[in-house]
Amino acid sequence: MAGSKHSYPPGAHIFREGDAPDAAYVVDQGRVEVYTVHNGQKLILNYLGPGDLLGEMAVIDREPRSASAKATTQCTLTEIREDQISERLQQADSVVRLLVQALLRRYRTGLKAVRDRGIPLPEPDDEQADHGNVIDKFRLEAELMDAIDNEELSVVFQPILDLRSGQIRGFESLTRWQHPRRGPISPAEFITLAEETSLILPVGHYALSKSTQALAKLMRDAPPALTEQLWVSVNVSARQSAVVDFADLVKAELDREGLSTAHFKLEITESLTLDFDRVSSLIDRCRALGIGVALDDFGTGHSNLSRLHCLRFDTVKLDQSFVRQMMDEPRCAELVKGILQMIRAIGAEVVAEGVETIEQARFLKAAGCRYLQGYLIGKPQSADGLPALLKAEPLQV
Repeated sequence: MAGSKHSYPPGAHIFREGDAPDAAYVVDQGRVEVYTVHNGQKLILNYLGPGDLLGEMAVIDREPRSASAKATTQCTLTEIREDQISERLQQADSVVRLLVQALLRRYRTGLKAVRDRGIPLPEPDDEQADHGNVIDKFRLEAELMDAIDNEELSVVFQPILDLRSGQIRGFESLTRWQHPRRGPISPAEFITLAEETSLILPVGHYALSKSTQALAKLMRDAPPALTEQLWVSVNVSARQSAVVDFADLVKAELDREGLSTAHFKLEITESLTLDFDRVSSLIDRCRALGIGVALDDFGTGHSNLSRLHCLRFDTVKLDQSFVRQMMDEPRCAELVKGILQMIRAIGAEVVAEGVETIEQARFLKAAGCRYLQGYLIGKPQSADGLPALLKAEPLQV
């Protein structure tokens, strides 16, 4: 299983010298002895404990194991797959990759000298803080794999208010992770980790699948009058946007649940528009299929306005940083008014994010904003609570 844990009783070998390298390991609990044999005598090279990484060198250079490792106490280890390591090396700077290979060659040479002379290797002079951060990231990555496999991630939905009717007209799908030991993991942490690796693809598909299932259930449970104009939006990562037939995969998910594309939007962050051709192609395909597209985090500094008008978004989400400042900063307030006018002029609607006070809501309504999202409207909640939100009394702004 991806990211699986292994238990070893005292005296059990984790791997032996000469074995083919199939994985590396992080020591979660216990003590591991690393040794080689010199002239028939066991030569101990190191002892490893919780937080230490072992077996990674053979995985990196794909050479047979240069030493043996066995548990000296009851041990629990997290497996780090070969592709996890190789993927990070491929993404690294070419100079870094060269340095890693040079260090490995130097270590192999030193290990050969140890065997020839029968002397132990010195303790490595590691930067412990950096080492700990790397180990924690590998461990969290392995645990995220398990969370996906075991469906331990949750998908919640934050409501979006239509100021014209005062009723909820949309929901943004958000992925959350309640870690069994660490508690809630910030999306900024685990989504960033997923985006550094190919894990963002299964995380993204998980969110898409759960969102379409929740939308289909909502359409069945709520009165048709409340769901006629309803939509759910799901965020798209850079790696997902690079999948050639991604829009068609979304359409297949909607078809599987018997949903119309009119009830679904994809949210593309403003930073992705830097890859204009790829994003433009994705948007065109979405529109051909009837899938809505929203530009997320608008105004965060990535837009090329000279080309933005060529991207056919139907919705633009005003970043919450503007909403937070506009009531106290007159220049920000005027900028918000200008953005709203500009977006309306190109035929798109605006969703203002991060709305927390009635004063902010009234300002945005007067400035011509149609949709609001934020804690004033409602916090993210599970799919079970969505019908009640749709049936609630209209919010008067």
